[in-house]
Amino acid sequence: MSSLELTSRQRSRLRAQAHSLKPVVLVGEAGLSDGVTRAIDQALLDHELIKVQMRQPDDKRGLARAIAEATSSVLCGLIGHTLILYRPHPEKPRIKLDEPSAP
Repeated sequence: MSSLELTSRQRSRLRAQAHSLKPVVLVGEAGLSDGVTRAIDQALLDHELIKVQMRQPDDKRGLARAIAEATSSVLCGLIGHTLILYRPHPEKPRIKLDEPSAP
């Protein structure tokens, strides 16, 4: 999958949509394993926009970037130990990210 680039406005909209979501995947002390990566992949396929809770990582920004890279998703935000990931569905995207045209 190609790298998806989002504008700051699009990331902001996605963070606003994710506000009410609960984390669907928990990354434990063992860090990023194949099982965790598969669970995140499946959650992104099912929901497109998800929250992932990390349990006290040594480098939360580094782990967040590694998770986004491993799942070909976009890191939309990192609040505390919770990250927000977005990846559009490959066939039927449900979240529209179209920018309104300027007048």
